[in-house]
Amino acid sequence: MVNGRNKSALAKLWQISRSTLYYVSRKEKTDWDLKCKIEAVLRQRGQSAYGSRRISDALGLNRKHIQRIMRKYGIKPYRRHGRKYRKKKKIKVIYDNLLLSITPSYPHHIWASDFTELSWRGITVYLATVLDLYTREIVGLSVSLRKGSQLTLQALWNALLNHPKPDIFHSDNGRDYDAKIFTDTLMEIGSRISRSYPGCPWENGYQESFYDKFKLELADPDRFTSLGELVAEIYRTVWDYNHLRIHSALKMPPRSFAQKYNPDTMKIHINSVS
Repeated sequence: MVNGRNKSALAKLWQISRSTLYYVSRKEKTDWDLKCKIEAVLRQRGQSAYGSRRISDALGLNRKHIQRIMRKYGIKPYRRHGRKYRKKKKIKVIYDNLLLSITPSYPHHIWASDFTELSWRGITVYLATVLDLYTREIVGLSVSLRKGSQLTLQALWNALLNHPKPDIFHSDNGRDYDAKIFTDTLMEIGSRISRSYPGCPWENGYQESFYDKFKLELADPDRFTSLGELVAEIYRTVWDYNHLRIHSALKMPPRSFAQKYNPDTMKIHINSVS
């Protein structure tokens, strides 16, 4: 248990005021509701290129307010890049986006997952992660030279190895998450499936926001002389994000925030400052 002396030491280590460790935000629910309204505007426009200016006009709200919420939840409107047309994959089952009506309320309430690509000396390296939306902690990850359900499933099992199952598991509709082996696993462990609406990638912006920061911290992968060194640095960077890097919304590292949570003695809400 963290006593007063320890709190002073932690505040000094993280270079924040001690009062921040006791801070209880009252804006998280309001921010989440506005996030849902922004996503609704983008969804109504289909694969829209609407930015913060048009969204603020549509909602009749201050643009800076809209920009803050979009940064906080990693919402980025879809941009067309003129790529060659590809036939859309038929989605077997359309799952509702439960995050439009449910706010993350405690650790392991809602996990979100996605994967990204890294280029190392002409080789594509794939990283899949699982993010706890309440604590902002990366609870699971996997690294592979091949993408597919094996990559995403390994990240899920890595998360379940040291954490209880989530009530809700959120992802996009990619084949890596739509694979039968993946959905069967979620059903077997008893987690409800939530998906971004087809054609609305911004509805899983939480992971995109993490990847933006992660790649900035990782820097140029080509500086490593071996693939093993790169993989080791990926794990170290994620560890630093969880344990050392102060999260702008939490005012402390995600792991520290998770350890602070005690449902028997307090009710913690995430700081709305982004």
